[in-house]
Amino acid sequence: MFLENVLDDGFMALQIWQFILIIVIVLLISAVVTFIVTRKLIQRSLQKNPPVNEAMIRAMFQQMGRTPSEKQVRAVMRSMDEAKEKDEAKKKALKEKEEKRAQRAQRKKEENK
Repeated sequence: MFLENVLDDGFMALQIWQFILIIVIVLLISAVVTFIVTRKLIQRSLQKNPPVNEAMIRAMFQQMGRTPSEKQVRAVMRSMDEAKEKDEAKKKALKEKEEKRAQRAQRKKEENK
């Protein structure tokens, strides 16, 4: 049965659907690996080089022709920190929700045994 696809010269003949399936699988695997590697690299670079600090805010204000007061700089930094904390809280909530969902699924699985 398996040997029916083997040609005279020892190579295996692939049907078109098998070839397409192999190509799709390889593309999916490469896309996932590329996504993971790129994500890790970006996270690492953002940790090493934080995007905005007080000196950058002062420079932006000065480029706009304004001399920022310390209060304005602190307000901008605080708003950026709040936005970051809100984003982190949202991610944490999603993670906790996913963990609870997995625990419920595990309990149901154990109850069905």
